[in-house]
Amino acid sequence: MFLPKPVPRELLDEAVALAQLAPSNSNIQPWHVVFVSGEPRDRLVAAMLEEAKRRPPNIPPLPESFQHYRSELGAQVYGAMGIPIDDTAGHLTAVMRNWEFFRAPQAAIVCMHRDLGPADALSVGMFLQTLLLALTERGLGSCVEVSVAGYPEIVRAQLSIPEELTILCAVAVGYSDPDFPANKLHIARDPVQKNVVFLDTATIAHPPSTKEETILRGDLLRFQDHPL
Repeated sequence: MFLPKPVPRELLDEAVALAQLAPSNSNIQPWHVVFVSGEPRDRLVAAMLEEAKRRPPNIPPLPESFQHYRSELGAQVYGAMGIPIDDTAGHLTAVMRNWEFFRAPQAAIVCMHRDLGPADALSVGMFLQTLLLALTERGLGSCVEVSVAGYPEIVRAQLSIPEELTILCAVAVGYSDPDFPANKLHIARDPVQKNVVFLDTATIAHPPSTKEETILRGDLLRFQDHPL
């Protein structure tokens, strides 16, 4: 959650100027960001909350093999807020905060042209990561929200976003509330070895020790022999 303290425009300008330097495929700079605050933000929040009361957001579910990550994260976040797993009303109240931007006074809608593909989405991701780091350096908190993209027609209508732009996510921006329990969480990450493999002389000297590692290294070596 965020404090109601306004976000100085000059801090946003500085952070965006740095993010604009992010690399992109063929330098096309595919990101399109709409910042919203004040009355336009309040109208957007009211419209999304009203829609959320009628139907859930249109967000594709995670594949089954990845769903445990969301469950584990949810258990930590809701647990920090003192919401038991069987507290349906408490869960609903917490979920609805997504469409309030967790009460952040500033929000951003991140978009990309609909004709672009995965490589360009990576470019948007590099812009977004740079933006988040620049905001953090300036004492601002942020939260990337996929949930807002679940009501694209509401966001388009409120902010006049054209159809050719795909709404990827939102970012809540503001000063984090130091007293909110969930803000004090430090979410663990998988060991680096689960996501990163180094292939070098040492790899040859120390062959894989498990069937899974053998398959993984074999796939990587085949990629080296036949790159895309």
